[in-house]
Amino acid sequence: MDFVWFLLIGLAAGYLAGQIMKRGSAGIVGDLIIGVIGAILGGAIIGFLGFRGSGLLASLITATVGAIVLLVALNFIRKR
Repeated sequence: MDFVWFLLIGLAAGYLAGQIMKRGSAGIVGDLIIGVIGAILGGAIIGFLGFRGSGLLASLITATVGAIVLLVALNFIRKR
């Protein structure tokens, strides 16, 4: 069941990151991929900074932050 929550949080985080970055939705699969990679990246960033959080909201925030960082990095790479 944890894997299902991980996927749902990744999907929500990918969608939120797209909306925050004014990019819109990348579709269900695209949002899921961005969100899942963002969750892994966000967990690494938040852990490196020394923050700890637990629960659904903390997971969503962490994944969204990671997805935003991922989108910024992708935009930077595309412009080069």
